Amino acid sequence: MRPARFHQFAIDTLPKAPDVQAVEDGGESGRPYSLHVTFTNGSQVWIGVTGTLAPGDKYDIEEQPVHGDAPSEIPYPPLFDSGNVTPATAQAYLAAATTNTGNTEILAAEPYNDDDVQNPGFGVTFHNGAKIWCLFTHTARAGQARGNRAYDLQGSF
Repeated sequence: MRPARFHQFAIDTLPKAPDVQAVEDGGESGRPYSLHVTFTNGSQVWIGVTGTLAPGDKYDIEEQPVHGDAPSEIPYPPLFDSGNVTPATAQAYLAAATTNTGNTEILAAEPYNDDDVQNPGFGVTFHNGAKIWCLFTHTARAGQARGNRAYDLQGSF
């Protein structure tokens, strides 16, 4: 799945997760694909979406999706820590939400290393070998606007 199609897929399917209130285009200038996720407590995360094509694929030819078994559903991990979201809980929760979509193009979705809170996010691998990386670029508490400095994430939001 290429980044453009993943972008729309995420907007359409991630709001079905129990603690996701809304997902929309992130509207980040300089990023062709970004997401703005609002959780049910009002916490927000903006995500830059990038990816690599499947081996042998090229952008100038029509995408040929490859289907296989969808990943098995997994339990949603806890998202809220004392009522707030952290980068570590958000990445695990959104990886689970992506896994649980039942999409037959997805091989796996996994959070980045929990120890690496400098660059939180999650990755998605597809049956055709393509990969998507979802890197958190901004966070905000309920009612706050997105900050001006990318990657200057709040520890709890």
